[in-house]
Formats: sequence, structure tokens, C-alpha cells
Amino acid sequence: MALVYRTMMQLSGILVSFLGWVLSCLTTYLPQWKNLNLELNELEIWTMGLWQACVVQEEGGIQCKDFDSFLALPPELRISRILMFFSNGLGLLGLLLSGFGLDCLKVGERQHELKKRLLLLGGIVFCVSGIIAIVPVSWVAHTTVQEFWDETIPDIVPRWDFGEALFIGWFAGFCLILGGSLLNCTVCSTEIHSSSVHYAAAEVQDHCQHLETENRPENLRA
Repeated sequence: MALVYRTMMQLSGILVSFLGWVLSCLTTYLPQWKNLNLELNELEIWTMGLWQACVVQEEGGIQCKDFDSFLALPPELRISRILMFFSNGLGLLGLLLSGFGLDCLKVGERQHELKKRLLLLGGIVFCVSGIIAIVPVSWVAHTTVQEFWDETIPDIVPRWDFGEALFIGWFAGFCLILGGSLLNCTVCSTEIHSSSVHYAAAEVQDHCQHLETENRPENLRA
């Protein structure tokens, strides 16, 4: 029963982490990090991502233009590119490490300690990947709020607002952290279960030795 529960926890953890990794990759390339609604032309919505700016028209058309220079971007977008790439790379590494550490995988099934370490390391990498994914999303959201409430900008100037990619990025980071935590919990529960089994076995062995001592012939004649 404990083995089935641990296996289900491991599969749940790696599936949630995989979902978070896919959403993190999607967040990296979505152009909806910021949205801008123009009051003078309500038929158009401007969006900005890490790679391009787009104009979405009400008729359903969309036109996008890639940014010409990396150095010309605002600091938060430049660093967000690097952090999102780093997060996606760590997420892929976590998938490989934790995948080889699953109990249901027959590869290296006799090397229990190695598989346990791989699973633990994969869970830690997932958590780090989730934190790194949340940082750029939160940074862009923070600068967007600051610019939105900046009193030095005239009221007639349109303000950028949160885009859908920010919410997807927050959810992706949460899934990565949750999945990594589930994997680490399965490793900890395995250690607790193993120690309890060893303790119970030691108690049984001591009890058997005590019975053998009492049932020796010299003890019975006494």
C-alpha cells in the first residue's frame, strides 16, 4: 500500500512539474506580458512581450513586430528573457533527473539510493525553477503598477496594464514549486518508512533473542 501511495505521489509531482514547465515555456514566448488599450481607438489593443510587440484589431487581425535590439529593451524585459531561459533550462533538467528517479521506472531499480538522490535533486531543481520563473513575472508586474500610478505622466497618456502571460507565468511557477515539493515529500516519506521498518525489525530480533535465552536447557532446569 505504501509503495502504491509513493508511486502515485511521484507521478503526481512530475506531472504537475511538467505542466508548470510547459506553461513557463509558453509564458516566455507569449506577447501578452503587457496590454495597452487606446481610448482614441478602442478597436485596437497593443500588447508587448519579451520578443515582440503586437497590435490586435477587433476584426480578428493581429500584426506583430520583433524588437530590433536586445540592448534597446527596458531592463526588466532584458533580464526577464535571461531568467525565463534559465528557468526553462532548469525545468528540463528537473524532468530528466526526477524521471530517472521514479520507482515505476525499471532502469536502475536495484540502485535505490541513487534513484532516491536523483528524485530529491530533481524536486529541488523544480522548486528553484519555479522561483526563478516567478521573479521576472513579478518584476514586470511591479514596474507596470509603478508606471500605471506614476503621477508625473499626464492622464491623457495611455497606461500599460497586466497581460495574460503574467498570470500564466505565476501559475507556472506555482506548479513547478508544488511538483518539486511533492517529489521531495515522497523521498522524505521513504526515509521515514525505511527507518521505522529497521526499528521494528530490530525490536523483533531482540525479542527473539530474549525468548531463546529463556528457553535454553540450563535456564529451564534452574
